[in-house]
Amino acid sequence: MVTFREATAGDLPAILALMTDDKLGATREGLEVAQYRTAFERMQDEGNNHLLVGVQDGRIVATYQLTFISGLSLRAARRAQIETVRVASDLRGQGIGAAMIADAEARARAAGCALMQLTMNKSRSQTARFYQRLGFTPSHIGYKRDLT
Repeated sequence: MVTFREATAGDLPAILALMTDDKLGATREGLEVAQYRTAFERMQDEGNNHLLVGVQDGRIVATYQLTFISGLSLRAARRAQIETVRVASDLRGQGIGAAMIADAEARARAAGCALMQLTMNKSRSQTARFYQRLGFTPSHIGYKRDLT
């Protein structure tokens, strides 16, 4: 059984391993751990930005980022933005991803959020089916612009 908790700085090596444990992540991650540690500290300082890990039998097997966003649209709805969703490749298909999304939903509800949202790389067609099975709808088109 997997349990979810807030990540600590000591979890960063395991989280980075999960982030590079797939085709896309392997090509876009890889900074020195110190740079990720700085980003982790910024996330901690923001207060509404949470990095979580799933632990099973003492091993970190999953991670996700959950950010609470207050806004005016949709009758001033507070949103939960889910990012960096990863499950260890040797454990995919065993319900850990669904447990992770259930954990995110519980945290979002507790924080007063009216909806959860996420983006994903459009090349991940299997992942899209997973999110749709969990009740997410592809209701918007997202755009990104590189600022580096």
